[in-house]
Amino acid sequence: MKRMFTLSNTLTILRAPLAFLFLIESTPIRLLALLLAMFTDCIDGYIARRNQTVSQFGAILDPIMDKFFVFFTLSVLFTEGKIELWQACSMIARDFFLCLFAVYLSLFQLWDNYKYKSIQWGKISTSLQFIILIGLTAGYSFPSFVFILFILTGSLAFIQLLRLRTSQEN
Repeated sequence: MKRMFTLSNTLTILRAPLAFLFLIESTPIRLLALLLAMFTDCIDGYIARRNQTVSQFGAILDPIMDKFFVFFTLSVLFTEGKIELWQACSMIARDFFLCLFAVYLSLFQLWDNYKYKSIQWGKISTSLQFIILIGLTAGYSFPSFVFILFILTGSLAFIQLLRLRTSQEN
């Protein structure tokens, strides 16, 4: 049985306290929190593979911590008026599509055989979220089409998940 609290999972869990640094109204502290969150997101999986500590727990924990960090920081930025509601919602569009995929798995009772793994469009969406959060934190204003990209990447993630599920059946 693999240990739950490996170095890679500990780095993943660190994203939660980093999100709370957004409660401090300091651009340098917030940018540092974002950079550290990005760093931990980039290296946790690498360390797990290198140390052969990849686990189902880690595969589930990583996206949960990503979502917590992004939702928390978006909430703070929205509360401060630095992002509009539709923009924040578009940035989490992928999560709406993930919920749709979960409904699909539930309706067809496919949870038992589903193998959790990260997907290309999920990684692209998460990277884009962090880049936009850095820009918003630094005071940059993005054009509307940038936020629409999140809806596109969410749709593509959904399609990739459906294709992956089909290939797992075969």
